[in-house]
Amino acid sequence: MKKSAMLFAITLCVMSMLLPGCSKAGDAVPIGAIFPLSGPVAFYGNESRDGALLAIEEINAAGGLLGRQLVLISEDDEGNAEKCVNALTKLTTRDKVSFLIGSSTSGPTMAISTLAQRSKVILISPSATNEVVTHAGDFIFRACFIDPFQGVVGADFAYSTLNSRRAAVLYDAGADYNTGLADSFKRQFRTLGGQIVADEAYMTGDVDFSAQVTRIRAVNPDVVYLPNYYNDVTLQAKQLRDQGITCALVGGDGWDGLVDNAGDEVLNGFWSSGFASDTTDPRGVAFVRAFQTRYGRTASQFAALGYDSMLLVADGIRAAGSFDTTAVKDAMARLSGSYVTGNIRFDANRDPIKGATILEIVRQGGNLVNVYNSTVNPR
Repeated sequence: MKKSAMLFAITLCVMSMLLPGCSKAGDAVPIGAIFPLSGPVAFYGNESRDGALLAIEEINAAGGLLGRQLVLISEDDEGNAEKCVNALTKLTTRDKVSFLIGSSTSGPTMAISTLAQRSKVILISPSATNEVVTHAGDFIFRACFIDPFQGVVGADFAYSTLNSRRAAVLYDAGADYNTGLADSFKRQFRTLGGQIVADEAYMTGDVDFSAQVTRIRAVNPDVVYLPNYYNDVTLQAKQLRDQGITCALVGGDGWDGLVDNAGDEVLNGFWSSGFASDTTDPRGVAFVRAFQTRYGRTASQFAALGYDSMLLVADGIRAAGSFDTTAVKDAMARLSGSYVTGNIRFDANRDPIKGATILEIVRQGGNLVNVYNSTVNPR
């Protein structure tokens, strides 16, 4: 009896290695994730990590990829470029990762893009919007729109929808993301016929913007563009309102998380986003419901972009019929289809061709919320 049981066990073990769709317990494919899970922009990283994890759980529940399960290995870069490089080294050498999602912001992502390209590791960032992120090579992708497009969207919205003609800009001169949005906004707003009446900068870590706000108030703008992260915008909006500046405030996707940290000073605020949680698109609705069930909170655009980043990698693997990264990156470059954050196809730089959603901050039921305002599509 014991001999028969042992023979049966050996047979099952051999079959699990030979039959399609079967995998050994230790044969899971590691997917790396580098995000700011702590620090000033931890909201972005935790949202994207959770979105990617939800996608992996759904993929595994449906049978995995090419008969293998996936496992997410997350590292915290704290929004720091050097720590992002250290995380990449650990993931690629110790954990043998060939597919990597991250990071959330442009500086850390650019610090690892050349290294990932050199190692033939597929890197896809959910939300690094600086234009040069993908210039490192053909293994580098992103799921979000780029800074020039986002800055143009902000300028078009301010000029055409808000009928603004006099714009002030206040931005962090020490951050690639902020300067990229500011430059493209100013260029487009002037092209449309508008006037930049105040061009104010500050340095990362500043908390007192009273001097810049005083100069902005003196020129009486009808819109203030704040292409900064939500933690800075929380302070800036309050200081602008405290000095009597009541005009519309416009910003980029760095505003995600603002409504959870600010007060009524951010009302009459509008920002460009990669996703609206009040979407009526069936795929988006299903994602929002699944995310709420899994994590007990409403999905942000960073969660949706993390989810889509993982799906884009998975679809590339399916299309290639292989985990070979050279085959997968070629297959990913040819993808075109419907995802949670919209219809996505890649241009020659592996930047997605997709629209931007404009969200408005309003008060509903005693809470500040982001509601869909409009969509701006690529020209």
